[in-house]
Amino acid sequence: MKTTGLSQTLSIPELKEKYQSKELTPESVIFEIIHQAEADKEYNIWITPPSMSWIQPYLDRLKLMDPEQKPLWGIPFAIKDNIDLAGVPTTSGCSEFAYTPAEHATVVERLIDAGAIPIGKANLDQFATGLVGTRSPYGETKNSLNPDLISGGSSSGSAVSVARGLAAFALGTDTAGSGRVPAALNRLIGYKPSLGAWPVKGLVKACASLDCITVFANSLSDALLVDDVVRGFDGRDPWSKSIKRRTNALPEKICLVQEPLSFFGPFAEKYKQAWELAVDRIEKLGIPIEYIDGSYLSEAAAILYDGPWVAERWAELGEFITENQGVAFPVTEKVLRSGAKTEHSAAAVFNATHKLQEFKQKAQQQLKNAVLIMPTSGGTWNREEVRENPIETNSAMGLYTNHCNLLDLCAVSVPAEDAAENLPFGITAFSNSENEQLINGIADLFLHGRRSPKKKETTLVAVCGLHMRGFPLEKQMIEHGAAFIREAKTAPQYKLIKLPSIPPKPGLICLNESGVSIEVEVWEMPLTEFGRFVSLIPSPLGMGKVQLEDGTEIPGFICEASAGKKGEDISHTGGWRHA
Repeated sequence: MKTTGLSQTLSIPELKEKYQSKELTPESVIFEIIHQAEADKEYNIWITPPSMSWIQPYLDRLKLMDPEQKPLWGIPFAIKDNIDLAGVPTTSGCSEFAYTPAEHATVVERLIDAGAIPIGKANLDQFATGLVGTRSPYGETKNSLNPDLISGGSSSGSAVSVARGLAAFALGTDTAGSGRVPAALNRLIGYKPSLGAWPVKGLVKACASLDCITVFANSLSDALLVDDVVRGFDGRDPWSKSIKRRTNALPEKICLVQEPLSFFGPFAEKYKQAWELAVDRIEKLGIPIEYIDGSYLSEAAAILYDGPWVAERWAELGEFITENQGVAFPVTEKVLRSGAKTEHSAAAVFNATHKLQEFKQKAQQQLKNAVLIMPTSGGTWNREEVRENPIETNSAMGLYTNHCNLLDLCAVSVPAEDAAENLPFGITAFSNSENEQLINGIADLFLHGRRSPKKKETTLVAVCGLHMRGFPLEKQMIEHGAAFIREAKTAPQYKLIKLPSIPPKPGLICLNESGVSIEVEVWEMPLTEFGRFVSLIPSPLGMGKVQLEDGTEIPGFICEASAGKKGEDISHTGGWRHA
């Protein structure tokens, strides 16, 4: 049971707000996390658990940082133990393999530079080979909601650390679905960027050509804030690419596969019903739906473990396995050794590569300005069932995930309605690697919904500060019947200031001379609620016309020009989320 002002699950905006109000300090948060980690010991979340002995230097560093300039100042995060944290062993789930890195992985370094606090190295399916969370000599990671069930893997400890309220976010990895399956099974967001968008320097490779570092979080906005911090090219990483994530947008259409879907395990019928409810919800989003041929997806997925791509895992780890026979987890060693089969010849690799290219082209054409939505998983298992049948149960978990990286897709898994009590169910949105804005836009719409009253009964409202999603006053928007529509930018004629209030809030000032474009959110609010909402706005803020980048004008938050003399000009940040 938590003993401080911490919520059951952690959110970045809430922690920031409580730090600003002095209700919490990073030290008090870390003490509570250490206490709670000990209480949750039976979940087998950690390989290197939270300890003040090695966390303290990161707390000390915060004193040298300006919280206003560090977007993740004081935010605790967990790290999957195949990603390097300097001075702390990286085991990849195998103590005999362990080494102690001298420097952080690139993504970890960027997070720490942004003020985030690493709190522990999380358990995983050994060598990131598995989707169940049971393939670890450090113990089977238990599901955060039902300990008899699997947690999902391989990023098992990372997901459960977030779901149990021990971290605001956690780094995982994803080669075949390891950043998405545990998210769905623990009612989390699992965000998998495009291949290369996040550097993988400092990651123990599974399949180097397919590996991604990912994030688990309790909200999409938290996941995308982490993405803002870690995304970017790293010249030291041969797999790194410069892929810019654009402002969230909605696709022209949603694709669903025309083939009947398969559901498995002891809860198969409940999962099928949960998917049918999700489809009904998708149909009400107001976006055209097209049923497409998805038969090639499973054929592509089979190349990963039934085809020559498994040889890439052997190329990475074969020497260690050969020189240390019997050291690896038995089922893990069996999977890895399958990569040494003689049928995985150079010719087989090229044949598979050419087949994959055909599939990639088909996916590119189907998903042009579109997203594909599928269940993240078609079922789940009791941990005992996985022990008794480790190969087939694990294979089933990748039914709707394995194709993703092979086809160079981006993906985000989000919670849908639970299949049953304490039995989460998730869906995944996929698109082409250059279309991350579409999967984020549709995920946000699915999560938050949109009311569709007649236009004459509603008004659009532009918000630029504490009323945005994930911030403390979002609840006022919801209380007044508003629904999020999209992200946008103002015309380049504005100035953004930070008002000297408690808590700080932004003020959007229209300039007669040239200004900058500021990020805003567009919401839709019933006219019957608009007047009551406006009455709550304190001076020097008010409601006026805000001109958007496309030239349209809608009601929105503005600030009296005189307040600009008292506030700090933060226009250079481009918006309150980056201030």
